[in-house]
Amino acid sequence: MGRSVALHIGDGLAGDPPHVIGVIVGPPCYAGDLLAPVQRSARASKVAAVLVVLVILVVAQQLGVFRQFADPAGVKQALVELGPWGYVAYVGAYAALQPFGFPATVFTLSAPLIWPWPVAFAVSITGAMTASLVGFVFARFVARDWVAARIPERFRRHDEALSRDAFVTVFLLRSLFWMSSPLHAFFGVSKVRSSTHFWGSLAAYVLPLLLISRFGESIFDGLKAAPRAVWIGLGVAVAAVGVGVWMIRRRASAERPAQR
Repeated sequence: MGRSVALHIGDGLAGDPPHVIGVIVGPPCYAGDLLAPVQRSARASKVAAVLVVLVILVVAQQLGVFRQFADPAGVKQALVELGPWGYVAYVGAYAALQPFGFPATVFTLSAPLIWPWPVAFAVSITGAMTASLVGFVFARFVARDWVAARIPERFRRHDEALSRDAFVTVFLLRSLFWMSSPLHAFFGVSKVRSSTHFWGSLAAYVLPLLLISRFGESIFDGLKAAPRAVWIGLGVAVAAVGVGVWMIRRRASAERPAQR
């Protein structure tokens, strides 16, 4: 049904009412019609961002970036040869790869093997924060619905804690789960403010990254020189911790239906 607009003449003063001199008929106009181009543009931007991420990952895989970062010696040689641009390459690779599944440990442990510890700390904290923000922004503004459907339950149950005390919750979850890619996504789809996420994450990262940057090379050298018995002991300890965590989680899962 069309819309009509009546044109009047006269202002109705001194008892003279306005007179209708014509009617313009046109198609109906709805708020949705005005918003549709904006919505299409936003959807296209999100699709473009996802495609850019996929292209970056595919190109990195084809160029052997993943294999190169798995080899600390290769990483050191490549970044040192770049000079000051090595810092940019390190942070850029950290931000582009880690939010989408590449292990943060590779970047964290490689920095003190490449640069003096103050430089290693600076590039590590910059890379960690940039990667966390990329994961957060991607989940919140680019692929929110898709990401929200894939958040693990172990993170979802902290929604209430985030609403009560967001900063402490962000700090504790970052301290426990570090730079887990699903954790980036969880914070992105949650109601936590971006500033709270930034400062809570930074507070959780500073001390561990400082210790790794300062003592990482010494620890790495010590582990290389350690006898086989030490490695066996470490393996047993890690296995024991893993079994303990698995048993606790299994017991908690068994008790949850009973409480309902």
